[in-house]
Amino acid sequence: MASQTATFGAGCFWCLEAAMNQLNGVTQALSGYMGGAEKDANYNRVCAGDTGHAEVVQVEFDDEVIDFEQLCLIFFSLHDPTQLNRQGNDVGTQYRSVIFYHTEQQHNLALRLISELAAQQVFNGDIVTEVSPVSRFFIAEAYHQQYFIQHPEQGYCQFIVAPKMAKFRQRYQAFLKP
Repeated sequence: MASQTATFGAGCFWCLEAAMNQLNGVTQALSGYMGGAEKDANYNRVCAGDTGHAEVVQVEFDDEVIDFEQLCLIFFSLHDPTQLNRQGNDVGTQYRSVIFYHTEQQHNLALRLISELAAQQVFNGDIVTEVSPVSRFFIAEAYHQQYFIQHPEQGYCQFIVAPKMAKFRQRYQAFLKP
């Protein structure tokens, strides 16, 4: 097994974490915070926009089963990378589209993919996804981990996450864990 780490921010972390944890080759996806200047991060401070951190999902994966490029393509399909500092009704830098790269190879691949997606005009607008070096990861509070699985009845989960998960499961059926 060739274990690697990838970190993505795509707005609210509940949706991205739920999707990544369903992928074959992903050993763990954790919700958390990254990219801020403050020495500590928690949900209340990050949501208030006080820390500069983004809501992210840190993904541990076996690159012999699923590679970083495929994870990036899935990441881009799960949110709108043309919205600057927002996803839907979630507004602020904490909801920015971002790839935090762990290696120079990830950095180069992320930039290449963004360039290719832009050239192919996959999205209606310019891709504003930030590509930044990895920084300290703060794991989110326990109640945020596997939130969608634990709270499918919650309003945001029913109206935002569930439809995205249904579309994701249909589109990426071949990549899902058995």
